[in-house]
Amino acid sequence: MLNLGVKSLQKILQLEQAKGYSNLAVIGGLDRYLHGCLEKTDATEQLLFLKEVCSAGFSYAALNRDERKEWVEGMLQQLAESVAGEQPAKVPSPRLPKRRIAPSGSLDSPITVLKGISPTLAAKFAKLGVKTIREMLYFFPRRHLDYTQMKPISELEKDQEQTIVATVWEAHTAALGWRKSTEATVADDTGTVRVVWFNQPYLAKRLRTNAQIVLSGKVSEFPRRSGKLVFESPEWETLEAEDLIHTGRLVPLYPLTEGLNPRRVRKLVKEAVAQWSPQLVDFLPQEVRDRCSLVDLPQAIQQAHYPDSEQRKDEARRRLAFDELFLIQLGVLARKQEWQEGQRGNPFQIDDPLLERFLNSLPFTLTPAQQKVMGEILSDLEKSQPMCRLLQGEVGSGKTVVATAVLLVAVANGYQGALMAPTEVLAEQHFHNISTLLSKVGQPEGEKGPLLSYPSLPSYPLTIALLTGSLSQGEKQKIQQLIRQGEVDLVIGTHALIQKEVEFNRLGLVVVDEQHRFGVLQRSALRQKGFNPHVLVMSATPIPRTLALTLYGDLDLSVIDQLPPGRVAIETKWLNPGQREAAYAFLRRKIAEGRQAFIICPLIEESESIETKAAVAEYQRLSEDVFPDLRLGLLHGRLPTSEKEEVMRNFRDGELDILVSTPVVEVGIDIPNAVVMLIEGADRFGLSQLHQFRGRVGRGEHKSHCLLLAETPSLEGRERLKIIERTRDGFLLAEEDLKIRGPGEFFGTRQSGLPDLRMARLSDVALLELAREEAFRLLRDDPGLKQSEHLLLAKEVAQLWEKGGEAS
Repeated sequence: MLNLGVKSLQKILQLEQAKGYSNLAVIGGLDRYLHGCLEKTDATEQLLFLKEVCSAGFSYAALNRDERKEWVEGMLQQLAESVAGEQPAKVPSPRLPKRRIAPSGSLDSPITVLKGISPTLAAKFAKLGVKTIREMLYFFPRRHLDYTQMKPISELEKDQEQTIVATVWEAHTAALGWRKSTEATVADDTGTVRVVWFNQPYLAKRLRTNAQIVLSGKVSEFPRRSGKLVFESPEWETLEAEDLIHTGRLVPLYPLTEGLNPRRVRKLVKEAVAQWSPQLVDFLPQEVRDRCSLVDLPQAIQQAHYPDSEQRKDEARRRLAFDELFLIQLGVLARKQEWQEGQRGNPFQIDDPLLERFLNSLPFTLTPAQQKVMGEILSDLEKSQPMCRLLQGEVGSGKTVVATAVLLVAVANGYQGALMAPTEVLAEQHFHNISTLLSKVGQPEGEKGPLLSYPSLPSYPLTIALLTGSLSQGEKQKIQQLIRQGEVDLVIGTHALIQKEVEFNRLGLVVVDEQHRFGVLQRSALRQKGFNPHVLVMSATPIPRTLALTLYGDLDLSVIDQLPPGRVAIETKWLNPGQREAAYAFLRRKIAEGRQAFIICPLIEESESIETKAAVAEYQRLSEDVFPDLRLGLLHGRLPTSEKEEVMRNFRDGELDILVSTPVVEVGIDIPNAVVMLIEGADRFGLSQLHQFRGRVGRGEHKSHCLLLAETPSLEGRERLKIIERTRDGFLLAEEDLKIRGPGEFFGTRQSGLPDLRMARLSDVALLELAREEAFRLLRDDPGLKQSEHLLLAKEVAQLWEKGGEAS
């Protein structure tokens, strides 16, 4: 006669088959039941195999559907054979999923080929960036709700995510407050519980008496302190469902838009993943997958949406995050390889006497950090490989001095130098600053519009030009002609430098400032204006290592991590709206002492949808109502260049007391006499951007202040304001900014040139290093990814950079 434990286990496993291996045959799941068997049963021969399975850390929940099927069938066979004299029990056929017809179309077909998606519904998905089947497969959940914890009703705990399998006793519509809702009583062998679905009266008809359902959600106590528990608007589905979608598992939560509800999105995505993920061809070479222990792509897509366990979800995320980082690294490293290894550069000879004369002409001595990066750059310039280097440094750390020195080296070698800035304001500032620095070495012949010559520079007469889009056509044509003829040595400009009309005679060095404002392809476009010129990229935004390797993986890294001596600390204070008048009084006192101030507004003009100060309206209000006796100026990006120049010149020359501005002053204005930075709507800016604003003051000998005003900051906004108030280190702020806002908004606007990171995190340092190492290895062995086994990968890299690498 069969052992009672074996009989019970047989029935449970057969029920598990009938339920399609969904781990719902017993409350709490099969793992809990198996371990319970071991606790209650002697070590008889009939149950020895159970101990072997469980003691090895076996987890049924961690298996996928096929693995569960194989294990259950094997267990039933062992159970039947373990009883002497008994024939193997006939195993009932499990309920198999419906046979899926091979889908028609391709992964790049519109999602309207999917059953249930009309053009109207497709338009809603399009708002979320989902237009094709492939994009739906990569439309990953924001997170998952853990509804795997199954409990009997008697063991339910309030405020916990839990799942029960229960029978509907009765369901009816009820008026709860002003809303019609559905109220039901459900029960299992251990008790009953009340369930309420607010504002969903239609559910009463769908919940049939005696129907078995699965409920997942949080349980609350109602009335409070009554001890009576109630499920409030839980997810639910019938136990007969072929495959649980909304309950009893790790349930995905997708981004939504108006007209899309969670249940509908889950159902449609589940169907798309089931039908189409098997059609994905894995582009990752097998040797890379094996070396890095990565799961196959179709499995990763399936488990990223509907994971069988936390372990499977983590494995899927690791694979998909690796893909993102690996493709980015292949793109940037291929560019670097093509640039450095495929072509010979122009080695420079370093004119030490000229450099020494320039450095001695400065009213300060270079810091050790500046000297260190100068050495790294000069070493690169002496090589036959073109330099590709990123120079990072805090606002005011002295990057412009270093750039001017190396541009002089290029001119001394008979080459032209170019510096590209993202805005006209910054380009004009560089023109002014570099002209001032050069004037210490040789006297200019005189200003001729956007051209300045230094014939008295020792041995190297030098002409510097400013080229921006707002110059008159005649001025542009004149400068372009001089550049083409080689009569301009240094050109400073904006995107105008990469226009097809600009041709250099002998471009030897390219400097790109505030690189994060440009796309990768824009940097390449300027570089291609010369014959393999050296490239120096500068950024005043401190960038953590992971982001630097992601954004600038094709560049070597130098950091000026030291401010010049004498820079006074900037006191930062977050003020509430009630302290606005006190802030104005403080500004007035500082101006009475002969100082100047900035007031930053997030917008140019007022917006009905955004509650924040707008520069034009604020300038009017401040001029008329608050500071009518002071001299105020207005600066924003829509002003004509001539007006911007006049405002900047007036502020620099002390003819204005207060400059009201949009974030255009984030970079580019250097006013030593400005000691107060008042930022309106400070909660709307990222930490790195606030740090940039703060760096506009404190550049002289006077104590400086940064005042942060926010009307109704969100919880996240308040967190940022607290951090900027207490932290001075730009790199620490950058790390915090990344934690709070993520890479997409790190620079205040969408990063141009960075492909989307859906699965990778900037905390994935080890995974990033692994992806970079594998990319190095692959490009070393197959530089152009020409081998047949790498063609799919090459296509994927090209598609990614075609979409993500263009500048916005």
